[in-house]
Amino acid sequence: ILLLCISGMKAETARYSVPEEEEKGSFVANIAQDLGLTAEELSARQARLVPDGEKQYLHLNQHTGDLVVREQMDREELCGQTEPCLVRFEVLLESPLQSFRGEVRLTDINDHAPVFLNKEIVLKVPESAMPETRFLLESAQDPDVGNNSLQHYSISSNEYFRVYTRRRNDGRRYPELVLNRALDREQQAEVAFSITAVDGGTPPRSGTALIRVIVLDMNDNIPVFTRSLYKVPVMENSSQDTIVVVVSASDLDSGTNGEIAYSIVQNSEENFKTFKINTETGQIRLKKTLDYEETKTYEIDVQATDGGGLSAHCKVEVQVEDVNDNAPEVIITSLTSTLSEAAPPNTVVALFNVRDRDSGDNGRTTCELLGEQPFSISLLAAGAYALVTSESLDREQVAEYNVTVRARDEGSPALSSSKTLFVRLLDVNDNAPTFTQDIYTMVISENEPAGTSLGRLSATDADEGENARVRYAIEASPPGTSAAASFLSVDADKGTVRTLRPLDYEKVRAFELAVRASDSGSPALSTQAVLCVLVQDKNDNAPVVLHPPADSSAAGELVPRWAQSDYLVAKVVAVDADAGQNAWLSYELAKATEPGLFRVGLHSGEVRTARAVTERDAPRQRLVLLVRDRGQPPRSATVTLALALVQDFSDAFLQLGHDPASRQQPQEAEEDMLTTYLIASLGCVSSLFLLSVLTLAAAKLCKARLRAHLSPPSPSCYTDGDFVSDGVDVAGMGTLSPAYRYEVCLTTGSGRSEFQFLRPVL
Repeated sequence: ILLLCISGMKAETARYSVPEEEEKGSFVANIAQDLGLTAEELSARQARLVPDGEKQYLHLNQHTGDLVVREQMDREELCGQTEPCLVRFEVLLESPLQSFRGEVRLTDINDHAPVFLNKEIVLKVPESAMPETRFLLESAQDPDVGNNSLQHYSISSNEYFRVYTRRRNDGRRYPELVLNRALDREQQAEVAFSITAVDGGTPPRSGTALIRVIVLDMNDNIPVFTRSLYKVPVMENSSQDTIVVVVSASDLDSGTNGEIAYSIVQNSEENFKTFKINTETGQIRLKKTLDYEETKTYEIDVQATDGGGLSAHCKVEVQVEDVNDNAPEVIITSLTSTLSEAAPPNTVVALFNVRDRDSGDNGRTTCELLGEQPFSISLLAAGAYALVTSESLDREQVAEYNVTVRARDEGSPALSSSKTLFVRLLDVNDNAPTFTQDIYTMVISENEPAGTSLGRLSATDADEGENARVRYAIEASPPGTSAAASFLSVDADKGTVRTLRPLDYEKVRAFELAVRASDSGSPALSTQAVLCVLVQDKNDNAPVVLHPPADSSAAGELVPRWAQSDYLVAKVVAVDADAGQNAWLSYELAKATEPGLFRVGLHSGEVRTARAVTERDAPRQRLVLLVRDRGQPPRSATVTLALALVQDFSDAFLQLGHDPASRQQPQEAEEDMLTTYLIASLGCVSSLFLLSVLTLAAAKLCKARLRAHLSPPSPSCYTDGDFVSDGVDVAGMGTLSPAYRYEVCLTTGSGRSEFQFLRPVL
């Protein structure tokens, strides 16, 4: 019994690649491995390869499962400039009947060098042309694509011109010649140099042409086109010699200098084969019929040259419009000519493709069956269909069917084609659910409460009833991996994904887990998909200052008195645990002892002097810096920076050793103690002074009383030699006993008074 479920046909296309022009028998891929089959199974199921086109470039070895090159393929011949260049095919298996689609991409090799259609390019330039005047040159042709295509132009060394490489809308590059300095026909009537076009291959290839610049005598006016760009639509069924467009240019000069000749700058070989221009009228006509399926757009560069050699350029963009000139083709890729009558509905009978080379509505096709029959057509993919049973079959009633499939496009008028299939009846549906996406990506902000919905999983099942009822579940995490399944839950019936607890971006930024969709059949079939959850950051973390530490504000930084403007004092380093804009930090000076003396870098955190330090600046500075992020709402942190303005090392030592912030209270205690000492000293000195004055007064009083009771001394009592010149003692004789005779001399001088007790006079 040969059965095939429709959903089983909708497998992903297998993709391979091979360089162009590979030799016959070159290995491409092993189909058996990709299909999960052994070589024996592949051979037993009579695997065969069905090409998408008429020619078969690939071959499938049934015994090994190897896909090899059957015929050498030239990418430029198969696809031209179209990229990517794909060779499509199908692999058909029997018992049961299955189909797998595949495609081989032909990668380009650098097998073509750029070529100029004209090996000698003649350019007429008037000697009056100003420097920086630009001249359009013929493009080189390189059928390779990508990096192997033409990349740039260069010219040989000369003193008059340089070349620029320009790019057209279709990606092709063309050269533009620029005049470096004014030409002088009397000095040099012709300038010749070579131009080289180089591609980007390894090794690079190049093509060269000769440019001859003929310097013309003075010509006042250049031709001017009425339009710089002509956009023209042309139907693809236009006949040969049809007028495409008429370009027009005018020249204010008279005589020969005012006569204009039109020409097409041959920027591609295709343009040369397709268009021609009347040199006098500017009419552009078709050389051949157009084919929308081959080329959709043409870009033509038209040059108008007056009799004096001056020229101007315009661009003609020809848009080829599609007409419905291709009927759909029905290509049978697989047919089960014998079918069991017990086959349930949706049993695949045949596989076929419908291809229409037109585009738009003209290339959009529909398929239908002619007559009332128990079959229907199911769309598998773009252009791929399956003929399936639509109801139960009974061989006893109808043993054979002739099924006619008709394909019709939506053009005007519509074109169609048909194919008849013969099915003979001889005398059961295993579809697994299919997720709408292989990978689901859901986003949630951090700190969202448990139960927040992230999104919904969706899977479909081509079956009916219980076999089509899908239930969803999260696969358990393998041992040794993070328990991502503990973060989420999924509704078994609806597929709604919800959080089980708040997520923290700083701990879990993203995670993925496997989800399963199972049907309710017996046995149940299931499929898996990947669920990726991205946690979005919120600004829930304030900046943290790393330097200076929070407990080091008393130490401070030293700033020399000779520091000039922009002197680096310190650097504040902070981090934010958030991400993105929430972690972008900016620094501000919130408070300062002298606001104009320091500034802080907005993004660097560097504290620098805003001006030169002067003697008037306070020796101790205190800065409060604010670090703020850019979240919404923003969060911030502050740091205090103590600075000391110093002259030298000793000053710095004193500044650091007498920090007012740390020694304020001891200093006040010392000052109070010093005041007490000063008061006590002043009291002592005052007491001594009063005591001295009282003693002196008492001594004088005693002396006056003593002299009043004693007789005056005799003349012989004193002699000239008895007095010591320095006043230490006094000699002489008196009426007092020698044992009681003393002389007291009171000396005064320079604010000091003292008593001197002299020795007795013997």
